[in-house]
Amino acid sequence: MTTTEEARSTTSPTLSPTNAEPAPGVYRIDPEATEIRFATRHVFGLLPVTGSFALDHGELRIAESVADSTIDAVVRAGSFASGIAARDHKVRSDVYLDAAAHPEIVYRGLRVEPSSDGARVHGTLTVRGVTRPAVLTLTSLLVENGVLRAQAETTVDRYAFGLTREKGMTGRHFRLFLTVTATAD
Repeated sequence: MTTTEEARSTTSPTLSPTNAEPAPGVYRIDPEATEIRFATRHVFGLLPVTGSFALDHGELRIAESVADSTIDAVVRAGSFASGIAARDHKVRSDVYLDAAAHPEIVYRGLRVEPSSDGARVHGTLTVRGVTRPAVLTLTSLLVENGVLRAQAETTVDRYAFGLTREKGMTGRHFRLFLTVTATAD
């Protein structure tokens, strides 16, 4: 099983892609029904590492023109979990995320670009006080009875955020897989 398959096998079942568009308005993201999984490599690319982060809070603001829709999501940096206590402690420490000084990882989606295979959400990601461009690829969307369920993925280069120490502990690139549930206000 590849690292991507391993990460996907630990998330909810894949939602069927649809052309459904949510009604304009504010949708609150449900932290309990939202998963943020990651996959990377460790020991210089030899072994897979998978795990998760926990969403603290977030909202989607769907505009009349979907392209103008925005996202704000806050993840707790201290929620990093890979199943290995020593690694988790090190990643949460000032060596990597410095969760004590920078408790929030923030994604701000600024615009949506529809595409033939879903959509791309262009925005910024802030990790440890460093903000860089980030694009989420929306892979599925289901809207039913005021509840929006979506899946998206992206790749994050930790070096772009200055996280370059302990190079053998986790890979440079993290694949993130998001399963989001949000409810209309």
